[in-house]
Amino acid sequence: MLDTVTLDGFDLKILAALQRDGRLTNQELADEVGLSASQCSRRRLALEEKGVIRGYPAQLAPERLGLGVTVFTQVTLARHSPDNARRFAELVRRLDFVLEAHALTGDADYLVKMIVPDLPTLSEVVNEHLLPHESVANVRSAVVLQTLKTGTALPLGWVRG
Repeated sequence: MLDTVTLDGFDLKILAALQRDGRLTNQELADEVGLSASQCSRRRLALEEKGVIRGYPAQLAPERLGLGVTVFTQVTLARHSPDNARRFAELVRRLDFVLEAHALTGDADYLVKMIVPDLPTLSEVVNEHLLPHESVANVRSAVVLQTLKTGTALPLGWVRG
């Protein structure tokens, strides 16, 4: 597990502002958090170097790109071994329609979030990529009917400054 970093109130304000808009200039950030632009620049750089800030990705609208079906798939492995888990991890890393994959406790071994254009493509993904893979024993999918909330902003109120 990675060591947590110590942050002060200004760091938390900078992170909150950048979560709202990662394109803020150092001057805009300074105006928002109450520091000089040079102080914000140094602090932002330090947060990047410490790995607190991973990057500044664009948030795309999947429906505008023809990606209309989001699905959560529970996967149970065929065998529980480090080698089989590694093979499954390699599989999901190379499938570009997989947005997230998480190892779980409970009935399923993994929860995989995917996005595809339509249900026929989902059928192809399950039947041609997941089920035939030697590491996979069982796949159960749930298609998202409506998204009530989505986001990437972390709850900074829980972070001790």
